Amino acid sequence: MEIVSGGTMPVLFVGHGSPTNAIEENEFSRAWADAGNSVPRPRAVLCISAHWETNGTQVTATEQPGTIHDFYGFPRPLYEVSYPVPGAPELAHRVRETVRGARVRFDPDRGLDHGAWSVLRRMFPEADIPVVQLSLDRAKGPAFHYELGKELAGLRREGVLIVGSGNIVHNLGVIVWEDTAYDWAVEFDETVKRLILSGDHDAIVRYPDLGRAARLSVPTNEHFLPLLYVLALRDKGDGIRFFSDRVTLGSISMRSLRIG
Repeated sequence: MEIVSGGTMPVLFVGHGSPTNAIEENEFSRAWADAGNSVPRPRAVLCISAHWETNGTQVTATEQPGTIHDFYGFPRPLYEVSYPVPGAPELAHRVRETVRGARVRFDPDRGLDHGAWSVLRRMFPEADIPVVQLSLDRAKGPAFHYELGKELAGLRREGVLIVGSGNIVHNLGVIVWEDTAYDWAVEFDETVKRLILSGDHDAIVRYPDLGRAARLSVPTNEHFLPLLYVLALRDKGDGIRFFSDRVTLGSISMRSLRIG
């Protein structure tokens, strides 16, 4: 991993899928490790995870964020995982200074949910890069989140790696525990890929207008919203690279992407 010494950091969106990816050696966990190795070493990570929804916008501001095991019914070893990264209160202050479209409040106690640590422990296993999380305001629509993402652009030039963690397709109501994919899930995943490559962010923000496949793929939007933050951070000239680009468990898209 190279050391960042100026320039602009890339941005990552990771389809995190099942929490067990945090402890299993599989194609997804290996792809996350490769993604971490491919980026310049960040000064800090700002993560927007599907698993932290709040009233209003909040940012973690603790020196030592704990590892939150916010799931149930999984193998015991998963609950024994700890990711003891330092926090970065100074980055939390920088986020609050940077964001103008919302009042950002500090959460001095919040740790890292599995949407953050399950991915980051693969990317940066030494747990030596400070991590801050930004919450999703559950009362706001997709356009709000996309515009808030734009306001974070300056952090890319300050050595901060911004990571969105969610899933383009995420419908737990019809999940099947095998490596398969519904036709509508593949359709929506491919539609979003096409729109990303064409730069049509407006159509992605207005995803409910994309029809039946969209409605089935995004029954609730908390896993889709982190993608909007990442897309909003694309600069002219930034390349796009997809990885882990397939649908599994019937209704979970693991598609991930790097911008820049």
